[in-house]
Amino acid sequence: MPRTASRLWSLLVVAVVAIAPAFGQASAPTAVESSAARVRVDELLREGRKFESGEQWGEALSHYEEALRDFPNDRTLIERHDQARIHFDVGRRYHDESFRRAVGSLTRSDALAIYNDVLLKIESHYVHSPNYGQLVEHGRAMLDTALVKPSFAEQNLRGIDREQVVAFREEVRRTVAARGARNRFETREVVAEVADLGAKRLGLPTSATILEFTCGAAASLDHYSTYLTADQLRDVFSQIEGNFVGLGIEIKAADDALLLVHVIPGSPAAIAGLRTGERIVAVDGRSAKGVTTDGAASLLQGVEGSICTLSVVSATGETRELRVRRANVDVPSIENAKMLDAKTGMAYMKVASFQKTTARDLDTALWQLHNAGMRSLVIDLRGNPGGLLTAAVEIADRFVSSGTIVSTRGRSPQEDFNYTAHRVGTWQVPLVVLVDGDSASASEIFAAAIQDNRRGTIVGRRSYGKGSVQGIFPLNLVGMEDGGGVRLTTAKFYGPSGRPISGAGVTPDVAVQRTAKPIAETGAIPADGEDADLLAAQQVLQRQ
Repeated sequence: MPRTASRLWSLLVVAVVAIAPAFGQASAPTAVESSAARVRVDELLREGRKFESGEQWGEALSHYEEALRDFPNDRTLIERHDQARIHFDVGRRYHDESFRRAVGSLTRSDALAIYNDVLLKIESHYVHSPNYGQLVEHGRAMLDTALVKPSFAEQNLRGIDREQVVAFREEVRRTVAARGARNRFETREVVAEVADLGAKRLGLPTSATILEFTCGAAASLDHYSTYLTADQLRDVFSQIEGNFVGLGIEIKAADDALLLVHVIPGSPAAIAGLRTGERIVAVDGRSAKGVTTDGAASLLQGVEGSICTLSVVSATGETRELRVRRANVDVPSIENAKMLDAKTGMAYMKVASFQKTTARDLDTALWQLHNAGMRSLVIDLRGNPGGLLTAAVEIADRFVSSGTIVSTRGRSPQEDFNYTAHRVGTWQVPLVVLVDGDSASASEIFAAAIQDNRRGTIVGRRSYGKGSVQGIFPLNLVGMEDGGGVRLTTAKFYGPSGRPISGAGVTPDVAVQRTAKPIAETGAIPADGEDADLLAAQQVLQRQ
C-alpha cells in the first residue's frame, strides 16, 4: 500500500519503539501567560472541531496530537484527542478488508479467544499493571462510537432503526457500570455478556462486538498501544523490512486533493513521473475531493502488477493522467548521501528511518563518502519518526567506540537491557547530528547516545520526546488467518547518562531558532539561510 503521512503509524521503535508526548518542564505561568494560553487552546479546539464536523478524524487526531505537545495537561484537548482517536480507529478498521473479513468469519468463541489472548499479552508484557475496569470501559466507548458509524452499520446493522441502537447503547452503559471487572476472567465475562446482548437486541454479530472491546482494551493503555488488523500487521512488518507493494508515495489530504509529500526514488511513482509537491485529484476516475488520507490509502492500494490511473496537477497547474503499475518498493533508509564541500571533506547524509536494512545501507554510504574524501559528517535526523530500536543501536555503534548506547526498563525484568558499544569498526570522523521536533524514538536513541558520550554535536531543535519501547505481538491462534496482532508499550528507554527521554527529548547543543532575531538576543543561530540547521552544522564542523 502507499506510505501515508500519518504520524500515528510512523512514530515507533519496535524491539520494535513508540512515542510518548513531548511534555517538558516549565515554570509556573503568570496570569497574563495563562490568559494567552487559554486563548490559544480555545483557538486550537475550534480548529479541531472543524476537522471533526467534516468527519476528518485522521486530520483531527494529528491536530490534537500537535496541540498536546504545547498544552499537555489541558483536559479538554485530551478528551478531544481521545475521541478523535476512537473515531479514527473505528473508521480505519472498517476500511480494512482483513478486519471486515474477520468480523464476518470469526465465531463467538474465536473472537473471545482473540480478546483473551490480547488480555494475556497485556498482563505479561505491558509496562504497567493493567486496570481492567479501564480496559472494559474503553472497549464500551469503542463499541458506542462504532454503533453510530455508517461503515459499521452497513456491515452489521442493516434493517435496524436508530431508536433500537440508542436503547442498546444505553443498556450497554448500564451493564458495564453494574458489572465491573477486577481481573482478566471477569473482564472476559462482561464482554461476552455484552456480545450476547447485542445479538439478542440488534442481531449484531458477536464477533463485531467482541472485536470492538478488543481494540478498546489495547487503545486504553496509552496513545501508542493498539490492536493491529491482519493487514495492518503486515504493513508494520513491511516497514520494519523496508519494503512493501504499492506506488511508493507518501500522501496527505489537502485542498480537495492528495498532496504528494514524498516520492520514493526508484519507485513505480518516480518512474512514472510523479513529483513531490504535486496533487492527485482523482484515482481511477474517482475524485479525491473529500477523501481522507486513510481513505486515499485504501483507494491506492492493490495487488502487485495491477495498474492505478492517477489524475495529477503539477505545481504550475498543468493536469495530466498517469498509469502507474503497483510493484514491490524498497524503501531506502539512507537518502542523499553526498559531499557538501569536497575541499574540506565535509559530507552529509539523511537517515529517513531505522529499519532492518539501515546498518547495511549506512555502511555502504559511509564507504562511498570515505572514498570521496570524507573528513567530517553531518547526519540529518530531522523528520525521522523512528523505527527499530536495534537499528538505532547498530548505527550508534558505528560512531561510539565504548560505553552505553541506551538502556530499557520495563515492568518485567525480561524488558531490562543495557546496550553497549563495541570498539571494532568505529568511525572517528567529527560528527554533527541534526534534529527537530519530529525526530522521534529511534532518532532520539541515536542522538542521545552521540550527545551523552560526547561523540558529536547535536544541532537544531528539541526532539519529540519519545521514551517508550513497543513490542509487536501477532495473535497466532490456531486456524485464524485474520486474528491480527497487538502493539504494546513494554518498556521506557534512557540515554547513556541515565536521563529519561520521555517528556524531555534531546536538547541540541546548538539551538537553531525559527526566528530572525539577532544572535545577541537569543544566543542561537538565526534562520535566515535556506537551511539554517545545515548552515549551523557546517559552522560547527568548520570550527572543529
